[in-house]
Amino acid sequence: MTSTESAQAGAGQAPAKAPAKDPWDLPDVSGLVIGVLGGTGDQGRGLAYRFARAGQKVIIGSRAAERAEAAAAELGLGIEGADNAECARRSDVVIIAVPWEGHAKTLEALREDLAGKLVVDCVNPLGFDKKGAYALKPEEGSAAEQAAALLPESRVTAAFHHLSAVLLQDESVEEIDTDVMVLGESRADTDLVQALAARIPGMRGVFSGRLRNAHQVEALVANLISVNRRYKAHAGLRVTDV
Repeated sequence: MTSTESAQAGAGQAPAKAPAKDPWDLPDVSGLVIGVLGGTGDQGRGLAYRFARAGQKVIIGSRAAERAEAAAAELGLGIEGADNAECARRSDVVIIAVPWEGHAKTLEALREDLAGKLVVDCVNPLGFDKKGAYALKPEEGSAAEQAAALLPESRVTAAFHHLSAVLLQDESVEEIDTDVMVLGESRADTDLVQALAARIPGMRGVFSGRLRNAHQVEALVANLISVNRRYKAHAGLRVTDV
């Protein structure tokens, strides 16, 4: 076969596929500033404490800067407090940990401040009655999808739903033994959130689908509340075989 014939034969072959990306090859996120909106509540305080303890720069946000500053001073570890807008502007990644009742109103007010930011929604729409906790389904499908609808210029993901606020805030607990289900539309964004989860000892972020699957992840918290009440525990989740 001549060189011309070889070239022609080679031209008809499909190019070699690039090797698949290792799903556990995650980016370095140690330099990112983490903002926590709702950082004066139990879940927000716990996340702020754990990320600061892992070495991240953390800013707590609240409607009142004074409340955020007081909570930051109590937690220490270099955590700062600010009003929600300033917290959003100064942070690279913003965790939404506000009560469900104030979710939409808070995000609507911060649309411009959150533009271009990576937003991590960990809000669980729940109701409570004599039978215990039960899941609510927002019109948009989930809290995360509501966030995406209200923040069209932000990169919205969902994660950190199933964490015990008690364990997060307990200084004697060295490791949080749980997986974090991470949802989002962009692999680059979900990789960042998985890497953030891995900053907390004992924790692992696991990609769990796109935002349209967020409702069942948020709703599962109602089941965990029932588990915790029956067994006097602080249950988390582990995903097997990955």
